[in-house]
Amino acid sequence: MEIGFEHGNPVSLDGERLDPVSLMRRANALAGSHGFGRLDMVENRVVGIKSREIYETPGLLLLIKAHQELESLTLAADVQRYKRQVEMSWADLVYQGLWYGPLKQALDGFLDRTQETVNGRVRVKLQRGNATVVGRSSISDSLYVPDMATYGAEDLFDHRAAEGFIYVWGLPTRLWAARRRAN
Repeated sequence: MEIGFEHGNPVSLDGERLDPVSLMRRANALAGSHGFGRLDMVENRVVGIKSREIYETPGLLLLIKAHQELESLTLAADVQRYKRQVEMSWADLVYQGLWYGPLKQALDGFLDRTQETVNGRVRVKLQRGNATVVGRSSISDSLYVPDMATYGAEDLFDHRAAEGFIYVWGLPTRLWAARRRAN
């Protein structure tokens, strides 16, 4: 199946544009019919106890997986890493009932900004409880440039530049290790 996204929001399944409720219902039915989307976890409750929870949310987990794959194509590496931390803080705030708090509002702004370029399509194969991403594309917002990463003679990236970069990048570690050997 193929999931289309605009500004981070899922908008289509297999090329058919759907309203959010219809899209979620169809994603639930498709993913659920393949046995995908069951969570069995130990949860940390706000009151300090742990509880075992079992959730079945096939459509949502499918959309999250596809969305993360599209982000891997359209977000800069540092933004993608930092966004994972923000997502955890955001989820904690929501779980704790702080939906209308100032921190959540600030995090909303960051998340909204990151989604401006999350546009494209993700192909997913559903089979036997698994959802495997088999393709991703973004015509206007992809940061993946195949000609820069072929690792062949025709590669546009000048690999000779890596020697100086590696030397400078590794300098602090070499100094640290030399100091440890001297002691």
